[in-house]
Amino acid sequence: MICTADDADYVACINATGTADYAATPGNRGFQMLLRELGDGRSEVTTLSWQEPLDAIRSFAGEDIAFARYCPEDERFLLERLQYVEHHRVVSRSRSIG
Repeated sequence: MICTADDADYVACINATGTADYAATPGNRGFQMLLRELGDGRSEVTTLSWQEPLDAIRSFAGEDIAFARYCPEDERFLLERLQYVEHHRVVSRSRSIG
């Protein structure tokens, strides 16, 4: 969660720092960062990344892949920090998301 007023600055910061980590991780198949304005001055941030095999996630996140990994720059923007992340298997997909 970040202040909506900081959306553009946060995206620029992550594009300059965090996305390079994703892209450089062996096994990374892509990533997206999503923003959703909540209407109360806050925006929800969701980051999706596709990694395979599971060891690729460990090379990015560390041995315990359930714990969220944050960049030092996040401290400046985040209103709250989730402790855990979710991992899902892709079981169906389209050829293009448009």
